[in-house]
Amino acid sequence: MPRPTDSDRVDAETGADRAQRKIIHVDMDAFYASVEQRDDPALRGRPVAVGGSAARGVVAAASYEARAFGVRSAMPSVTAKRKCPDLVFVKPRFEVYRAVSSQIRAIFAEFTELIEPLSLDEAYLDVTANRPGIPAATEVARLIRARIRAETGLTASAGISYCKFLAKIASDINKPDGQAVIPPARGAEFVAALPVARFHGVGPATAAKMARLGIHTGADLRAKDLAFLRTHFGKAGRWYFDIARGIDSRPVQPHRVRKSLGTEDTFAVDLFALDPARAEVTALAAKVWRQATARGLRGRTVTLKVKYADFRQITRSRTRAAPFATEGELVETATGLLAPLFPTGRGIRLLGVTLSAFDPGRADAEEDRQLSLW
Repeated sequence: MPRPTDSDRVDAETGADRAQRKIIHVDMDAFYASVEQRDDPALRGRPVAVGGSAARGVVAAASYEARAFGVRSAMPSVTAKRKCPDLVFVKPRFEVYRAVSSQIRAIFAEFTELIEPLSLDEAYLDVTANRPGIPAATEVARLIRARIRAETGLTASAGISYCKFLAKIASDINKPDGQAVIPPARGAEFVAALPVARFHGVGPATAAKMARLGIHTGADLRAKDLAFLRTHFGKAGRWYFDIARGIDSRPVQPHRVRKSLGTEDTFAVDLFALDPARAEVTALAAKVWRQATARGLRGRTVTLKVKYADFRQITRSRTRAAPFATEGELVETATGLLAPLFPTGRGIRLLGVTLSAFDPGRADAEEDRQLSLW
């Protein structure tokens, strides 16, 4: 990946049009694992995996010490342990992570009201017209990172650019505890040299398809006309056409509507029979219902996720004309999706239930209520 020059780091706005946005993508460094190392001195400097165990489950997050051995999030715990025999597994404490995330978002809010959270540990900020009136977005990012370190004891990395696509890519360049800038004058040039596999939103399957079409870099992508891209990638063709030219007009959206709500569980012992699996799905659906009720949400689609012992994963969904009205209706539908999967000769290691297709008015109200807490 091309790296910004020293002159690029002076000011993200060099060469920009006056109306150009100034966007920062802030990404906490190994967030869950860093919180655990902060709170337990015995874990500092050691390879840490949050989630899973030496025998079961999946890694939710890995410290940089663990990443040096090739341990990554979403990796089966047994694989992680094989790569790093000294790996220390820690149970996640999501209530703590949420509390720290709230601290961080409160810092963001001192600089701008245009905050688009992507998860507990990352967010986009539009600082074009920031509250302190600082002209350089690079300085805003530096101050935010310094405040995060001072108030939470954690480090954050930042990417600064004129659009969300490039800001997110830039936040990865100088990790951990660094920042990088891709100014408007270098946007198209930067994308041209970037492997398409590094594009946010291009997964392994799409990258492989692009490779079969002779598209390996942003320059290769830019060489294809819009008709070609639409033929091979459908609606996404327009997006690929634009980002290949460094164009991304998406605004930072502080009022993102929640699209789904779900929970899942990995079992210590594989499930083979319908009754214990039904009991687990019933408990998961009840938990989702409580979460949705607490947020004033009602959804029409329930999705069942099943992961087998061989890590093969399937989903089954059902959508109703009207939102689920009671917990019993949700449980009945979720367990109804489970029943046809039995009998099975393969053990089930994980089950999950997700509720989606929320009533728009309720979803908007929920998001407004959450944002008011910042």
